[in-house]
Amino acid sequence: AFTEKILRQEIVRVDDVKTLNNDLPLQQLLLTTGAASVLGLPLQTQFGRIGLIICNRIQEAKPWTDADVALLCAIANQMAIAINQAELYADASNSAHLAQDKALQLEQTLQELKETQTQLIQAEKMSSLGQMVAGIAHEFNNPVNFIHGNLQHTNDYVQDLLNLVKLYQQQYSNPAPKIQSFVEKIDLEFIAQDLPKMLSSMKIGTQRIRELVLSLRNFSRLDEAEMKAVDLHEGMDNTLLILNNRLKKEINVIKHYGKLPLVECYPAQLNQVFMNILSNAIDALLAQKEREDKQIVISSQVLGKNQIIVRIRDNGSGIPQPILEKIFDPFFTTKDVGKGTGLGLSISYQIMEKHHGKIMVSSQMDEGTEFAIYLPIKQSGLSAKSVLAKSN
Repeated sequence: AFTEKILRQEIVRVDDVKTLNNDLPLQQLLLTTGAASVLGLPLQTQFGRIGLIICNRIQEAKPWTDADVALLCAIANQMAIAINQAELYADASNSAHLAQDKALQLEQTLQELKETQTQLIQAEKMSSLGQMVAGIAHEFNNPVNFIHGNLQHTNDYVQDLLNLVKLYQQQYSNPAPKIQSFVEKIDLEFIAQDLPKMLSSMKIGTQRIRELVLSLRNFSRLDEAEMKAVDLHEGMDNTLLILNNRLKKEINVIKHYGKLPLVECYPAQLNQVFMNILSNAIDALLAQKEREDKQIVISSQVLGKNQIIVRIRDNGSGIPQPILEKIFDPFFTTKDVGKGTGLGLSISYQIMEKHHGKIMVSSQMDEGTEFAIYLPIKQSGLSAKSVLAKSN
């Protein structure tokens, strides 16, 4: 049945290999490879050649989702294009002129594959990050709201009890020695003063957690996949709040926010741009162990009738010119293995192109680096070329 589906150009989903009782040889073969779940997608070229792309889950069986299938289909389509181009190139190898043309086509196809791979990674990264953040926010929200909502009642009850104790002290000014001894032992006067303060501090703390949860939800913005008009400063502040644990160590953030109108954009994607740039600035500053006055300066202003600019500048060691020229290239990174994918700024560049804007970088050694983000205020009726021309 597995082979027949492939020959019929059908997608094969096997959520659990152990259920393949109707094809025991195939089941045994898959089990020996360690595959627990199998997703297969046929691949056919223009020349009639048939292949198969298989994605396996090892050890633990888990159902395949429509998103998994869509991701594999996107990869298969690009691979089919690349194979077709390669076969065309091989078929025309007898002609030097045609070979040159096909080589250019193949190079273009490979570039498209690279861009598609970057976009797929971006989509998967944003989806996973958004789901994780939204899940954390949801899990925090219910217990925090319960505690916060009951703190006022707790404070009222405590005040009633303290008033009752005070009334007892007034009516029975000469308590028994045992009661007097216990009052002195627990320092009742101190408790009466400190307990309301403690409840007030707890209320402030829960309010802070509620604000953080709201910031996490706003950052992920899973319910805002469409373009809409938003407050960019709110998105920047939410991003800074998420990064606060790293910033508060030794980095001072200075804000020079201008008066900006609401900007039409994809909020979650723009928050990702802020996150990528700020994270890189933090990494650069924290790497300078001896420097004490570490700063990140964020400014914003309106340019003309339909454009704003956001600048993010650090006072780090700067970026050498050879690296600066490659900084937006996919998979280019100067970080150690495991600490950077080289996709953050490349994805940010693509996001800005999608918004008909652009991102620019300038740097001077030993003085710092500045990223400038140009965005149109309204997207309607704009083209990327017209926006770039205006900003230049």
